[in-house]
Amino acid sequence: MKLTKEQLEEIKNQQSQSNQTKRVTAPELEKILYEALPALDHGFVRVVDYMGDDTSIVQSARVSYGKGTKQVSTDKGLIKYLMRHWHSTPFEMCEIKYHIKLPIFIARQWIRHRTANVNEYSARYSILDKEFYLPTKENLAAQSTSNRQGRGDVLEGKQAEEVLELLKSDAERTYDNYETMLNERYDGSTIDENKKGLARELARMNLTLNTYTQWYWKTDLLNLMNFLRLRADSHAQYEIRVYADIMLDTVKKWVPITYDAFMDYRVGGTEVSAKGKVIIQKLIKGENVDVENSGLSKREWNELMAAFDLKDKLI
Repeated sequence: MKLTKEQLEEIKNQQSQSNQTKRVTAPELEKILYEALPALDHGFVRVVDYMGDDTSIVQSARVSYGKGTKQVSTDKGLIKYLMRHWHSTPFEMCEIKYHIKLPIFIARQWIRHRTANVNEYSARYSILDKEFYLPTKENLAAQSTSNRQGRGDVLEGKQAEEVLELLKSDAERTYDNYETMLNERYDGSTIDENKKGLARELARMNLTLNTYTQWYWKTDLLNLMNFLRLRADSHAQYEIRVYADIMLDTVKKWVPITYDAFMDYRVGGTEVSAKGKVIIQKLIKGENVDVENSGLSKREWNELMAAFDLKDKLI
């Protein structure tokens, strides 16, 4: 990740602010407020604003005044209850705003979560930075043979080098053509005084999807947890998971009690269907049960067995 002098100065100025407030604050989150947390090769995640903390959730749940019960143990019990029973509205009372720099192809995947306020860098108005995401060799993998949207074995040797060179050369070539069409370099200088530049809204169509973009992304805690439950999962695409893991750590700093409940019931827990519940009950009793008489598909069966670490029963 490389920040310009202007960006570093802006962050320094933001972090030097000292404002008084009567609102609740999260001390651990305050420590990293505005800081650019590195993601991938040129990306970052910054928390630029937030509202509420764990006590705000408790206060909302009780529709009370002040700072809830002011007893951490009682607050923890209520938050765990809310999480356990899927009482979601109190978590909507907390909000957070991120400034994120990410590759365009991840942004297009990310935007599928339509539960946030988003304002993206405008390539109609400004010239995109000359920065592209290039995977490390350990993250260059072949198409999975069993999952149409997943990765298989890691590419090695000459093939991996060839793929990286193609990604790099294509990105650089299209960006050079982008500048040529604009008749303007990424630093704002003119290439040929005797030529007119193509409109930025047209020239941008030539860029590769690994070009970096930026946006402000604001959401409430409930929808943030829904996002993280999917994108911090081991089955999520590696690149978006990098961002999700960073954001998950900011949640820990912001609302630690909610974070613990989220990790326990959403991330570490599992959902079991009615049929699956019957199967687990039979296994506990020592009864013999197999996929043929379970009423589950092979995939459902394996997911259930894997969730309870019953590896010997996988088929």
